[in-house]
Amino acid sequence: MDTDVADLTATEMAAMFRHRLLSPVEAARAALDRIRRYNPAVNAFCLVDEATTLEAARAAEERHLRGRSLGELDGVPVAIKDVFLTREWPTLKGSRTITPDQPWRVDAPAVAALRRHGAVPVGKTTTPEFGWKGVTDNPVDGITRNPWDISRTAGGSSGGSAAAIPLGMGALALGTDAGGSIRIPSGFSGLFGHKPTHGRVPMWPGSPFGVLAHPGPMTKTVEDAALLMNVLTEPDIRDPSLPPDRTDYVRALGGHIAGLRIAFSADFGFVKVDPEIAAAVAEAARVFESLGAAVDSVDPGFPNPEEAFERLFFGGAANALRAIDVDQRRLMDPGLVESAEDAAEMPLLDYLAAQNIRKELLEQMSRFHDRFDLLLTPTLPIAAFEAGLEVPPGWPKRRWPSWTPFTFPFNMTGQPASSVPCGFTSEGLPIGLQLVGARHHDALVLRAAHAFEQARPIRRRPPMLDTPGTDDDDRETIYA
Repeated sequence: MDTDVADLTATEMAAMFRHRLLSPVEAARAALDRIRRYNPAVNAFCLVDEATTLEAARAAEERHLRGRSLGELDGVPVAIKDVFLTREWPTLKGSRTITPDQPWRVDAPAVAALRRHGAVPVGKTTTPEFGWKGVTDNPVDGITRNPWDISRTAGGSSGGSAAAIPLGMGALALGTDAGGSIRIPSGFSGLFGHKPTHGRVPMWPGSPFGVLAHPGPMTKTVEDAALLMNVLTEPDIRDPSLPPDRTDYVRALGGHIAGLRIAFSADFGFVKVDPEIAAAVAEAARVFESLGAAVDSVDPGFPNPEEAFERLFFGGAANALRAIDVDQRRLMDPGLVESAEDAAEMPLLDYLAAQNIRKELLEQMSRFHDRFDLLLTPTLPIAAFEAGLEVPPGWPKRRWPSWTPFTFPFNMTGQPASSVPCGFTSEGLPIGLQLVGARHHDALVLRAAHAFEQARPIRRRPPMLDTPGTDDDDRETIYA
C-alpha cells in the first residue's frame, strides 16, 4: 500500500477511481493506516470500525469494476463528526449522559446523502460535549490536539474533523457550525471549511442551538468542498427549510472574480488582532486586488453582538440540558453545565431582545451586500492556543465567544462563510482568511475562495507527517 494515497484530495481520488488507477479499498486502508499512526497523538477520532469501513470500500470497489458508480463520492473516505446520527454506530456527542447500548438505526440527512453516493465512512470524530464550545475536549474522549503542534488546540467544536483532514485520516469530513465550529478549527488547523447558508444543508434532528446551527464540509481544498456540497445540499423530507438546490458547486468554481466588489475589514472596528494575523490577511486582500476585484477597506458597521449571541447560544445549551437531571450533570463538562444553568435563569424578554438584535444584524448585512459582493476578515484574531483550555491563558473573559468575534455574527445572520488558509505564524501555526457572502450566495463564496487558493496555494503539511508515527492503538475506541 502506498501511504501517499492518504494525501490525495477527494477530487483526485474520484478521478483515479473512475480510471481504475486506484481502488477504494486502497484509499480506505490508507486512511485507516493514518488513523492508527497519528490518532493517538491528536485524538481526532472517538470511534473507528475498520471492518465496516473496509466492507463499504469493497462494495464501492465492486461498483467501480462493474461500471455502476453511485457518483463522484463513491469510494471516497469521509470522517463524520460525532453529532450526526449514523446507522449502526453510536452518536454520543462526547457525553456520558448518552448510552451507546441502544439501537442506532437512523442516519442524519448528511450521512444518508453520503451513503446514497457511496462514500466510505471511516469513523466518528471528536467534539466537545454537545458541540458547546470553540475548542474540543469532552469527559468521554479527552482532548483533541492540533496536527501542526500537539500542545495547541485544534479548535472546535468540529475539532476532531479538523485534526483528521491535514493528517490524511480521510479525504473529506463533516462538521457543524453554530458559532464558528467549522471555521474556527479550519482556521486553527490549516484546512478549508464552509458554513453554508442556513438551511441549505438539511439538518435533522433539529439543533438545540436553533437557527444558529449549520452543517457543512471540511476539506483539503475548495474543490473538494464544492464536490461535497453537491451531495450535502440534496433535499431531505425531514428538513424542508429551503427549496431544492440545483447548483453544481464544482462547475460554479470556474470563471474569474474580476470586477467583484469586496469589503475588507481587518478588525470590525473593535477587535484586537494579532499583528502576524493582521499582516497575513491584509496580504490576502491584496491577492484579490491582483485578481481584478475592487477591494475597499470597510467595516460592516455593526456594534459587537457578543452579548446577544451568548444569550441565544447558551440559551440553546440550556435547551440541550433541560431533560438532564442533577446526577447526570455531575458527569458532564462543568463549563457546559455552568453556562446552561446561568442561561436557564435568563428572563424571556432578554432572550427575545437578543432575537431582535439578530434580526437587525441580518437586515444590516443584507443592506451591506447591496454594496459589496463579499466581506473579507480574519477567521480568528489569534492563533491556536494551549490545548485543554476554553480561552487562552490570561484571557480577560471566561467563555469562548470572546475570542471568536469574526465567526459568530454570521451564524446570527445565516450567511455563507468560509475559512481558507492564507499563511502561517512565525511559530508555524495556520492562519485563516474568512470570506462572507450574502445569503444564498454560497457558490460565489466558494468561487472566490477557490480563486484565492489557486493564486496562493498552501503547500506545507503538518510536520508530524514527516516524523515517525505511533502504532499504539490503546486510545482508539473500536465498535465492531
